[in-house]
Parts: sequence; C-alpha cells; structure tokens
Amino acid sequence: MTQKYLLSIYQPDGEVPPPEILDPIMANLETLNEEMRAKGAWVFAVGLHPPSTATVLRAKDDDVLMTDGPFTEGKEHIGGFTIIQAADLDEALEWGRKLATVLNPLSVEVRPIAFA
Repeated sequence: MTQKYLLSIYQPDGEVPPPEILDPIMANLETLNEEMRAKGAWVFAVGLHPPSTATVLRAKDDDVLMTDGPFTEGKEHIGGFTIIQAADLDEALEWGRKLATVLNPLSVEVRPIAFA
C-alpha cells in the first residue's frame, strides 16, 4: 500500500528570477515530473501566486477575521508543491532529494499526508 506525501517548495520572498535562470530550472522540473509520472509516483503539482495574493481567515469568538497577505511574516514562503505516492518515507525522501536538486538552492519539505 502506498502513502501520499506533500513535497512543499520553499522559496525566498522577492522577485521571480529572470527567464535565463528560471527557464532551465522549469525544464528540469518538467523532466523530473515526467520521471515521477513514469514511475507512478506523481499525483499532481502546482505553483502558487505570491504570498501578497493570500487572504487569511481566522475564527475568533463568533466572527471570522479576514486579513490580506500571508499568515506570517517571513523571508520565504511556499511557492508550490507536489503530491506524490510512495511505498514508504525513504522513497518519498528520494523524490524530495531529486526535487531539491532540480530546484537548488530552494528547500523542499517532505511530509506524509494524513487522511481522515
């Protein structure tokens, strides 16, 4: 039985890299996604808009407070994520290593998904 894992991609706040830097990274990412698909590991992947587009909702008493922008102030944010399925954590970490290598110097967090 396989377990699903979230591979979160952390990137620094600020401008998107110029095409001469970003385009080869995106091509390598697509190659890795194709490898994951071929091995049956890939479930889906998405990129996210900048944190400035976020809206945070927080219940307080009988009201829900709404604020613009990210939940926390920080120097980095989740720029996208990939959902994979793997036989175990070791296999998921291997995919995470490959993703971190493609996206170097960005960090990748691997976390099992808990289903209710």
